[in-house]
Amino acid sequence: MKTGHLTSAQIRAARAMLRWEQAVLTEKSGVSLATIKRLEKMTGKISANLVTLQAIERAFTEAGIEFLPDEGRGAGVRLGLQK
Repeated sequence: MKTGHLTSAQIRAARAMLRWEQAVLTEKSGVSLATIKRLEKMTGKISANLVTLQAIERAFTEAGIEFLPDEGRGAGVRLGLQK
């Protein structure tokens, strides 16, 4: 998935799949807990600094999450092979 196109629902779903608390995502991504909380409260595509979005996406993809683009059916996530 192209970085910068994540939705708050994808972030919440990815955390749920990995059974990560927000604090774990903070630790893995280096993004502050306050920022994670703010992003997860948004609806739809999130607006944030590109570096922040890249850090979040990288943390999830390293844990095996694949982000699925909208393609008219809604964006999603799936758990691929964990590394």
